[in-house]
Amino acid sequence: MTTQQKVPEPASQEVLIRVKNVALNFRDFAIATGKCPFPVKDNVLPCSDLSGEVVRVGNQVEDFAQGDKIIAPFDRKTLYSAMPDWHHSLGGCYDGVLQEYIAFPSSVLFKVPATSRLSFAQLLALVCTGTTAWNALYGNNPLKPGQAVLFLDTGGVSMTGPILAKAAGAVTIITSSSDDKLAQVQKRYGVDYTINYKSTPNWSQEVLKITNNHGADFILKNGGAGTIAQSIDAGSLPLVCEEKMPDVAALALSKGAIVRGIMVGSKQRLEDAARFVTYENLNVPVEKVFGFGREDVVSAFEYLVSGQHIGKVCIAAN
Repeated sequence: MTTQQKVPEPASQEVLIRVKNVALNFRDFAIATGKCPFPVKDNVLPCSDLSGEVVRVGNQVEDFAQGDKIIAPFDRKTLYSAMPDWHHSLGGCYDGVLQEYIAFPSSVLFKVPATSRLSFAQLLALVCTGTTAWNALYGNNPLKPGQAVLFLDTGGVSMTGPILAKAAGAVTIITSSSDDKLAQVQKRYGVDYTINYKSTPNWSQEVLKITNNHGADFILKNGGAGTIAQSIDAGSLPLVCEEKMPDVAALALSKGAIVRGIMVGSKQRLEDAARFVTYENLNVPVEKVFGFGREDVVSAFEYLVSGQHIGKVCIAAN
């Protein structure tokens, strides 16, 4: 269903944004189909990731001007530190960004540096996936040059993450069940090593082989519990005993591993990732951009769910 509303007027400390592009995450599909386990507003407008340009500013806004290119964080409340919950997420508890114009408090927006060469669609790879990957790599023990980072599968975080890690001097490894996808990510984004987990079911041993038995220093996994045991087994610290230990807590303890649940990240994490990508002039992955009509939006969701994509699936709002 589509609705028509008047273009909002920004309040004194708000910025009116012309939405240029919106990105889809699997969370958006889960919300649309009633499968999201987190709080969701009734009849919520979908999507959390937007890039756009400033149209008007409130009379107390000093840091933004008409024409500025902006992105907004996933969570409207968490400017610094870790997200405490999901209660302030766009497209969940707050109406999302799949609209042509939207007013935001200026305090939550990030003004994209004028030196950035990223398109509006590319900027979207920084909002959820980029912030999550940055949080994983720098939110606890910061990534160091020469360390090995393993990305499981070719979802959004696992596509933006290798670009950030490789630019920081890390060795990058990625898994997938598709040889074609693995060949594409290696060609497009220069991933150092690829593993097909379907043809190499004991892929943790392959990781150890690649890293000269050191193991991966960072392992990023998008949801699901099916690969946690092998993920920890592929880590860099040796197991204390050889017995199989399906208990995740026991596995983590035996390796001295830090297992972190990462809920995207704050505005500060988004800013850090965006500045790094701008400074390094990185090629951020975008798979396909759909139109804004109802049928186009449905097609975008269908394409997302098909799992064909490598990089972000976007919608051009303007």
